[in-house]
Amino acid sequence: MANWYSADLHFGHHRIIDFCKRPFASTAEMNAALIANFQACVAHDDDLWILGDFAFGRADDTAQFESWFHSLPGRKHLIIGNHDDEAVISLPWASTEYMAEIQDGEHSLVMCHYPMITWNGARRGALQLFGHVHDQWASSRNSVK
Repeated sequence: MANWYSADLHFGHHRIIDFCKRPFASTAEMNAALIANFQACVAHDDDLWILGDFAFGRADDTAQFESWFHSLPGRKHLIIGNHDDEAVISLPWASTEYMAEIQDGEHSLVMCHYPMITWNGARRGALQLFGHVHDQWASSRNSVK
């Protein structure tokens, strides 16, 4: 059994392709590539941690959300992000939390969708895993004008 971590998949979000310069011509191509990549790596008995923003769409897209969810292998855990509405949260996740602390081998991990200045165990070697901050947003905030 292994743990896998990802964030900000944004299944179905056509504008994320431009926002983050993802190398896809369409959301269908992006969705298929994300699913294929997970299926190539994550085993049935692995834990897959999604650190927020699983999908983007209308709350009535539940059938589509379920299709993407069930296409992913492993036991799926959701760390709730700002785009995860009730339709996403109500999927049959192994767990749903706003923040979680786990032990992965010798590593203590604190997971949250949002970056934090400090976290439990930070001064004792615990690592923080987070999403939310997309490349284009981060680089535009750090540039001097």
